Amino acid sequence: MKETILVIGSNGQIGTELVTELRKIHGENHVIACDIRRPDYDIKNAGPFEFVNVLEKDILNNIFKKYKPTQVYLLAALLSATGEQNPKLAWDLNMNGLLNVLDLALIYKTHRVYWPSSIAAFGVNSPKVNTPQYCIMDPNTVYGISKLAGERWCEYYFQKYGLDVRSIRYPGLISWKAAPGGGTTDYAIHIFHDALKKASYTSFLSAQTQLPMMYMDDAIRGTIELMNAPAENISIRSSYNFAGVSFTPEVLAAEIRKHIPDFKLSYMKNDPRQAIANSWPQSIDDSQAQKDWNWKLEFDLARMTEDMLHNLKS
Repeated sequence: MKETILVIGSNGQIGTELVTELRKIHGENHVIACDIRRPDYDIKNAGPFEFVNVLEKDILNNIFKKYKPTQVYLLAALLSATGEQNPKLAWDLNMNGLLNVLDLALIYKTHRVYWPSSIAAFGVNSPKVNTPQYCIMDPNTVYGISKLAGERWCEYYFQKYGLDVRSIRYPGLISWKAAPGGGTTDYAIHIFHDALKKASYTSFLSAQTQLPMMYMDDAIRGTIELMNAPAENISIRSSYNFAGVSFTPEVLAAEIRKHIPDFKLSYMKNDPRQAIANSWPQSIDDSQAQKDWNWKLEFDLARMTEDMLHNLKS
């Protein structure tokens, strides 16, 4: 059966690359990019695009009615640092946007829905090292709170209505193709740009702040692999732990110096994003994803750094 796929929030860091990859697989006309803003990248002329505000349910309903999607990827969200500047908007967008899509997916009999969670759903009392799939989760940002609540709604819609909802708790995502969206891990993208522009960078996170990260190529591949997995293999309907590579700014800088020997790293003081990072895991146990749908990481720190610098130079 030919898929018809909506990607809502297609202009963001994930959506930009996900739409391109999905169109390679399913064909340009079968993947409809949707966002509140007109895209300013290559996919704008490579397939259908619809203006959509995920909070305007009537307009969203018209899009579902028009395309009758078999799959929906809901990526629209306010991220951690941006969300703290406007917490009520972040809650409204992240939570009610999800509920609107889940309701319409039931009405139009959408086969599968994808919604991303985050390591932000963990909190100050979650285990920091090799954070397990199940543990205490007490997030202290509105972004994390909305992700934890969203996980519960996703599982509820599966258990109550049989809706095939799937989710991943993304670590920090690193990409050269699209700008980051205002997250706490954004330093790990900015550092590459500044390394090439001026051989120096001032990090808003401290030298010892270790966080899980993942190269976007792995994240996109893993997301599509999850969506393609047989339903009987999916044992977690809240959100899967998803591990990448854990490192500190200092460790990343050392890897960059293998390519740019004069690179210098300095640090800000008292940045509010530091408190957010302190509440997040340092490393993640994703053994359940490995077991259920054969997830395997391909980009380690060295390969990611080399690929980032090569592509940004180009």
